[in-house]
Amino acid sequence: MVSRGGDGTDLAVEFKIIMTKDKKEKSAQSVENRRGFLKKLWIGLGIVALVEMAGVIAAYLRPKKQKADAEILGRIITAGSADNFEKDSVTAFRRGQFYLICLDDGGFMALSRKCTHLGCTVPWVASEKKFICPCHSSVFDISGAVVQSPAPRPLDTFLVMIENGIVKVDTGKKTKRSTFESSQVVYL
Repeated sequence: MVSRGGDGTDLAVEFKIIMTKDKKEKSAQSVENRRGFLKKLWIGLGIVALVEMAGVIAAYLRPKKQKADAEILGRIITAGSADNFEKDSVTAFRRGQFYLICLDDGGFMALSRKCTHLGCTVPWVASEKKFICPCHSSVFDISGAVVQSPAPRPLDTFLVMIENGIVKVDTGKKTKRSTFESSQVVYL
């Protein structure tokens, strides 16, 4: 501090110096506050990213959930009384994803609704008395045998049981077949 007499200029210079120091200290403090905030923000974002990565890894390593087919398959579905099904008819069971076929000789078969070509759902076309795949035009007859390719084999079958006149279908296991055989038909 320089003293120049009694006119008060030395106080003004001293005040300016103090104010300048205060401003520098405040700006340094605000820079430190901003730096500290940004440092904490980046640390927080890093932790969030690590938690997300751990979740992705855990989801990858966790056993796969069974598909909807597996939930539907594996149980015995009661189709109803054998007398309720007309000869030469096809009845769709959406819950079990199969068709119950009552052949013209009174025998029963359960066919999968999935095409053996690429797995599309195959609808029964009653007017033509055929299963026609909408995806690639495979055609199957009432017994599930291939009438028109590209399907490589007949529709898969499920086990049919008749107990006390009640038709039941075990959707636990599909049976792949290469041809239609009379042993695949169950009679009353």
